[in-house]
Amino acid sequence: MDSTASDVIRRLGAPLAVQVNSSTELLAGVGKAAVAVDRERARKKTSNDGHGPRKPDLRHLPRSGRGPLRMTAWELLATFARATTLARHGRGRGLAEHWQGLKYCRAFAADRHGNLRLTNEGKAPELSYRAMQARELGRAFGLAAAERVLRERYPEHLISIIDAETALLPGFGRIKPAGTLGARPRPDFLLEAWRPGKSSRIFVVTVNGNHQAVKPKTSASSRSTYRQLARGSERVERFHLGQDGTPTLMTSTEFLATAGVTVHVLHTEGDIELPVRPASGTGSADVAIGRRTLPYVNSVAVPTGREGERHNAFLIPEGEHSWFGRVIARAHAAGQLSLSGGGGAVGQYLTDEQGRKHFSEKAFAGAASVHDAKARFAKERYVGTDQVFRIDGTRVEAFSGMAEELYELLADGKVEEYRRRAYERRGEWPEPGDVDNWGASSFRPDGTALAIRVVPGGTAPDERSLG
Repeated sequence: MDSTASDVIRRLGAPLAVQVNSSTELLAGVGKAAVAVDRERARKKTSNDGHGPRKPDLRHLPRSGRGPLRMTAWELLATFARATTLARHGRGRGLAEHWQGLKYCRAFAADRHGNLRLTNEGKAPELSYRAMQARELGRAFGLAAAERVLRERYPEHLISIIDAETALLPGFGRIKPAGTLGARPRPDFLLEAWRPGKSSRIFVVTVNGNHQAVKPKTSASSRSTYRQLARGSERVERFHLGQDGTPTLMTSTEFLATAGVTVHVLHTEGDIELPVRPASGTGSADVAIGRRTLPYVNSVAVPTGREGERHNAFLIPEGEHSWFGRVIARAHAAGQLSLSGGGGAVGQYLTDEQGRKHFSEKAFAGAASVHDAKARFAKERYVGTDQVFRIDGTRVEAFSGMAEELYELLADGKVEEYRRRAYERRGEWPEPGDVDNWGASSFRPDGTALAIRVVPGGTAPDERSLG
């Protein structure tokens, strides 16, 4: 076994601390940055079409949510993978979008205090990839912090990540030539806290990242993190479940922070609930959803309270909350299948605007990510897909999938039964410490798994048996 590949995978599975900052100083800095952004726009006479009011009443997290995130680098990359399964960035679908994070396998290390930092390789991405790294890893760290917040608030719920564009397309997408929301500003993700037979709660999330090295003389108005959060507060204000009260989380990850990688988080409160769905039949998530034409132009009152003034936003009226709950549940089901190489089964849960055809048709040779791999973790059988690549010449295998029982339910179109069974079994899945023959692994309460190891014996995928 190549020592370099072995060391990389060992580091991926080692627990690390990721710093979280949410404070009154952060709030003040974001306020100053917002003033500076507005001043620059006025000086440049920038059209306000792409901008709008900011979310009012930003707050820092309660003290319980400000402690370091304690997780492995592999768990962070797995969070990124799960969030990007339905991305449509090109015909690379099926080397599957969720495998994008594998290029960051060598980007992380611990300092002498156990805090996560970027390695020299992580600090020097090639050419213009630095912006891509900030965008992609910003998702990983931001979503990990946001999930931690929701798990603490709703410990008896499961948490789902849904790409905001995927969720909005059935209600706001243009029909032809392809489903699109255009350049309308919007949040990045929606997080759903759910349990069968109970109302779900939706949180609106923005995720950003930057490589700015903050110096003592760096002003608040020029600090990238503050400016990203100020702009994030504009984007979350462009989505509403009903006219008010939609809870939000805004994150900006600072990769070169003095204390190690640091996630800065602000939030707004709210308590919007989606209606409870029946366990089967009409009104359940087992039934395909129809397209809607929902309001966008001047749909929401300006939050500052100026009477009669309204702004453009993606509004889900109260009468459509049941429909939107089904959109969310079916999008999550599609994502779970896509993570597991669900092939044509993924498309059954999507509308034409969401890319039903894109996820149903066969991909070109060399790009197909299909349900063709099996693994056994601590006696639990998983099905999914794999990716084999090299680290300094050594063959390395990454596996993504879900428990076979749950996969079969989703492949058969049984969303509500999948949710019931996943919830019943949420505490039964393996732990990384239970797995001996994989170098690093991540298991979620929803039944999904991602793992990585050096290929046993260095043999090719068709010469071996997984598990």
